[in-house]
Amino acid sequence: MADYFNSLPDGWTIYVWLIAAAGILIGAGFFLRWAVKNFQFDEDIKYLVFDETDKDKMSDEDYQRAKKVTEEQEALRSKVLKKKAEARAAKHAQR
Repeated sequence: MADYFNSLPDGWTIYVWLIAAAGILIGAGFFLRWAVKNFQFDEDIKYLVFDETDKDKMSDEDYQRAKKVTEEQEALRSKVLKKKAEARAAKHAQR
């Protein structure tokens, strides 16, 4: 195998690096697309760790924001679960 690599002309390793870089960029694009489709870039996620017992630890503005974010997330969760159930029902109907 070493003889084969030694017989290649100079500069062949750059093509290996270019292929590796293209693979990394394609993989990064794939995972970014997944993250966007699965709501991974939500900056209000920090409010979801709070509940009613934490009211005294937050300002009124933060508490209202936490309640609003929790309601939005519950609505989004219901929407996603409904969509998955519909897709599952459609898949079973095709059989």
